[in-house]
Amino acid sequence: MIFYLFLALLFAGAIGCAVAISVADFRRRIIPDAYLIPLFLIGLMVVNFVPNWICGPRTAVVGAVLGYVLGAGVGFVFDIIRQRKNPRSDAPIGMGDIKLLATGGLWLGPNGLAIALVLSCLFGGVWAYVKKQQFIPFAPFFIAGAILSLITTAFLL
Repeated sequence: MIFYLFLALLFAGAIGCAVAISVADFRRRIIPDAYLIPLFLIGLMVVNFVPNWICGPRTAVVGAVLGYVLGAGVGFVFDIIRQRKNPRSDAPIGMGDIKLLATGGLWLGPNGLAIALVLSCLFGGVWAYVKKQQFIPFAPFFIAGAILSLITTAFLL
């Protein structure tokens, strides 16, 4: 009984952190570590202590490393392109986005991370097309894609 109450509190904290991250990125184009680090730590607890989670601890670590390396690689390539076009402009991918990908990889594992990335790119691309936006806040779309990936991985796969 106490375990399930504690688990409900953990998930409530994770939802609160995810909402705060989405709002902050949408409004200020920044992902604060004050919300990102607790979300990562909650993910560590969930992956290690929740039986039958969608990925085990080893797979979660592989997903976190994959998310970080993938985000850093894409950010590095985009930064080189940005420096050639306009060296004074802001970096297109910040460290918050990269750490968010690592957190998503921890929660979802490599397979869930792949689904979340595809969905978030689709959602963000459609939003940018409809709103005619040049800058896309990544966190709200990634979190929506991660939630759908979690549902898909837990119930359909």
